[in-house]
Amino acid sequence: MWLLGATAMARPWHQPLVWGAVAVGCALVRVVALWTLRGEPKDDGFTDEFWVKLRTGALWVVVAFSAAVFAVALLSSSNAGEKLDGLRDAGAEVSTATVVERQSTRQELSDGVVKGYASRLVVSVPGGAERLTVRGAYTYEKPGEGTEVDVLWARSDPGLGGYVNESKDLPTLAENRWRAFQDDESGTGSLIAFIVVALIGAVLVAVFSLVPDADGLQEAAWSAPLQTVRTALTVLVFWGWIPLMLGTQPSVPQMIVALGSSCLVLLGYVLTSLRNFG
Repeated sequence: MWLLGATAMARPWHQPLVWGAVAVGCALVRVVALWTLRGEPKDDGFTDEFWVKLRTGALWVVVAFSAAVFAVALLSSSNAGEKLDGLRDAGAEVSTATVVERQSTRQELSDGVVKGYASRLVVSVPGGAERLTVRGAYTYEKPGEGTEVDVLWARSDPGLGGYVNESKDLPTLAENRWRAFQDDESGTGSLIAFIVVALIGAVLVAVFSLVPDADGLQEAAWSAPLQTVRTALTVLVFWGWIPLMLGTQPSVPQMIVALGSSCLVLLGYVLTSLRNFG
C-alpha cells in the first residue's frame, strides 16, 4: 500500500523495506512450521467449505493488489535517480525560470513520433540563481532562449543544478508527499496499469477461490512443498526490490526481477494453484 505513493518521496524507502522484511520473515516461519507438522489440520470449525474458500479468496485479493502496486511503483518511478533525491534532501523548491542558454537538444521519439525534447539548459531563476544548469530537461516543445520552464532546484545548493520535466508533477516531488497517482503522465499511466492488473487479479480471485473444491484448497494450504515455492517467490521479489527501496544500484538479475515483479507474483500463484483443479 505504501509503495503506491513511494515514488513521490525521496529514498531510502524504509517503511516498505521493513514491512517487506517482516512479511518474508513470517512466510519463512510458516514454511518451517509446515515442514515440521507435516499433517492435516484438525477440524476446528474453520475447515468447512465456506471458510476455506473465503480464506483463499482473501489471499488472492492480496496477491492481485500486490501485483498491481508493483506495476504502479515501477511506472511512476522518476528516472532522475540520485540527482532528484539530492535536490530534495537539500530542500528542493519549484520556481518558474527563464532559459538563457540552450546548449544541446535531442528529440525524444516513440514509434517514430516526436513526444518531446531532452535538452541541456542554463536557466535563470528570479530572486535566485542567475545561471542554473539543467541536464536532461524534458519539455514537450523545443526550448529556446526566453522560454519559461518550471524547475525543481535547491536554493541552499545551486551547484546541484535543476530538474525540469514537464511530464512530472514537480510540486509533489519537491514536497515528498505520499500520493498514489500524481497529476502527470506517469500518474495517469500507473492508474491505468493498476486498474488493468487489479481486474486481471479479480478474475483470478473468482477462478481460483470458487471453482476448486474446498478439500483441494485445504490440502494446498497445508502443503509444505507448495508453500515453500510460494515463499521462495516472496523472497525473490523482495530481494529484487531492496536496491530500489534503498536508492542503490541494483544488479542485472535484481532489475529483471523488479521489472517483472507483477508477472512473477500473478504467474507464481497461478502455477502453484493449478493442482487444485485436479
